[in-house]
Amino acid sequence: MTTEPIAQLAFPGERLFQVVLANLIHETTDGIINAANGNLAHGGGVALAIARAAGPELESQSRDIIEQQGVLPTGSAVMTTAGRLPFKGVIHAVGPRQGEGDEEGKLTSALMAAYWIADRLGWQSLSQPAVSSGIFAVPLEVCARGYVGAVREFWAHRPDAGLKIIRLCLVQGALVDVVVDVVRRVHTLEKPV
Repeated sequence: MTTEPIAQLAFPGERLFQVVLANLIHETTDGIINAANGNLAHGGGVALAIARAAGPELESQSRDIIEQQGVLPTGSAVMTTAGRLPFKGVIHAVGPRQGEGDEEGKLTSALMAAYWIADRLGWQSLSQPAVSSGIFAVPLEVCARGYVGAVREFWAHRPDAGLKIIRLCLVQGALVDVVVDVVRRVHTLEKPV
């Protein structure tokens, strides 16, 4: 976790949500989140990059999950191996597509489901990409609120969680400014008066 955060929120118990400009695959956290679809078909974007780097074992486990469970609902998450990647696992969060309705709530649910999995597994750190902001076309402000809201809600429900660091890995672009603005607004609201 050498990349310095461009924005962060601190929570009780030395827990941190960090926004970084970083390549998700090169993170040094215990695990990563994949921006997944309900079929766990890793055909483009971050999902394809993760699948290629992880190797065939990730794809094979993804197919097995779909054969056993069927299409995963929006707002859910499952875990597979990280294959050749140096992580303890990859958690696939199924974010919403624009037009499904309640996109922010579904995005928050998907990320919280991923955080719960990581915490149950005893992971202390987790990195995630921008979920639903790419080909799923959810507006950037909605996504930014969902990312921050998921972290706040998770640690509000699990103040004693072993998961202490959650890093949002972004690439340079319009989403960066929107996320940083949402983090700053939340930080200002939570400062003691």
